[in-house]
Amino acid sequence: MIKYKNKFKEVDLNKSYQIILKPIVTEKATKLSEFNKVVFEVAYKSNKNEIKGAVEKLFSVKVKSVNIINIKGKVKRFKGVLGKRNDIKKAVITLEEGNTIDISAGV
Repeated sequence: MIKYKNKFKEVDLNKSYQIILKPIVTEKATKLSEFNKVVFEVAYKSNKNEIKGAVEKLFSVKVKSVNIINIKGKVKRFKGVLGKRNDIKKAVITLEEGNTIDISAGV
């Protein structure tokens, strides 16, 4: 059995701002902060390695793990016309012990 290692690629600052779109501040995300986790909305085409590099570059912290949630947009009816909301991707980022991100400051 061959084991593949995920190579960590360095992400530049401009690409980091395109990957990390905005923090998600909800009641559930606030409760996750007790476990040293932060939730961001990220670009739909990004992967775990890019997200990890972008967070480490923007906030100068060490990331322990990245979990991704893909959310499909709902189909809505407005004035008799069917439409669909955009699909989004969330990333739940677990930070190493001793590292914190202040979400209130913004990205």
